[in-house]
Amino acid sequence: RIKKQIEMSFPFHNFFPTPPKVEHVYYPALESSPQFETFSKMGLKGAGGVLAFELCGGLEAGKVLCESVQLIHLAVSLGSVESLIEHPATTTHSMLAQDVREAAGVTDGLVRLAVGVENVEDLVRDLENALSNV
Repeated sequence: RIKKQIEMSFPFHNFFPTPPKVEHVYYPALESSPQFETFSKMGLKGAGGVLAFELCGGLEAGKVLCESVQLIHLAVSLGSVESLIEHPATTTHSMLAQDVREAAGVTDGLVRLAVGVENVEDLVRDLENALSNV
């Protein structure tokens, strides 16, 4: 399952649009990642099936995106064969004060995506459609 999820995550690396929709993508296999040099030295073929990205529109953008996906399931778990998305500011970290969340790196626009084993073109299309609502 992990091998398939790593393989499935690659199309998402370069999928995300630049501002005004997505400010930053977090995934150690991306050359733009601060962890890329360390990741490259490890000789791994992938960095897992979970990536995170920062939406430019903050809290509202994160909520709208997660409510707009059709194939990707909104869930706080990030480990399954199905693709899952979560918005930590309104789910797992919602009980924390904003300054505490942000100090931990959980900003209002942060979204986590765990790529499953579904058809990758369908998943990309789902995310594209959802981003058009943001």
